[in-house]
Amino acid sequence: MEQTFNHIKRHSLAHEVVQRLQKQISLGEYQCGQKLPSEPELMTHFGVGRSTIREAVRILANAGLVRVQQGTGTFVSSSTTISEPLPQRLKRAKAANLNEVRLLLELKIAEKAALYRQKKDIRQMEAFLRKRKEKALAGEFAECIAADIGFHTSIARASQNDVLADLYTTFADQLRQSFADIYVDTKAFLQTQAAHESLLQSIIRQEPKQAWKWAEKIALHQFENLP
Repeated sequence: MEQTFNHIKRHSLAHEVVQRLQKQISLGEYQCGQKLPSEPELMTHFGVGRSTIREAVRILANAGLVRVQQGTGTFVSSSTTISEPLPQRLKRAKAANLNEVRLLLELKIAEKAALYRQKKDIRQMEAFLRKRKEKALAGEFAECIAADIGFHTSIARASQNDVLADLYTTFADQLRQSFADIYVDTKAFLQTQAAHESLLQSIIRQEPKQAWKWAEKIALHQFENLP
């Protein structure tokens, strides 16, 4: 099967070659047991030197994705991908999948924030929510998205669970892009402003069940807007 490759930036070197080959293997472009192109072919396809290709193959072999047979070539031995950083993985996620995980995260974060929020957390959430409304009314799309994400991120920090907060912060950049892909203006943000205010009040009053309910309502609203 003939493959189409694009030259990569030279500063990316072996790591970028690994990522490209890993993706092709995981997508089934190279099947288990199939032989990879020769070193000279890979050098030409990727526009890198022999040492870069050998380093990339070594990384793939150590990860168990390929096996090198001296005098014969390099063969795919597994379609299981190498673990990749979460931010990078999220860039490949579909909007629906991203929102499923977002839903799970935001429900738990809201519940825990209602239990453990502090005064400084409340002040921060209130500030972001005011800005969200102001920017939505003004039709300032990018600023509205930033305020929305800031509001939810401040809820994550208010949960007093560093792991949950770190996870949500990691999701934030991809959520920003997801919003930009789904919405064309601030209309949807105005539609959910009241629900966001109710979420905040339930957190202030330390009502975890109500916080869960409002977080669920907000997250499900976005599912309805998926293309």
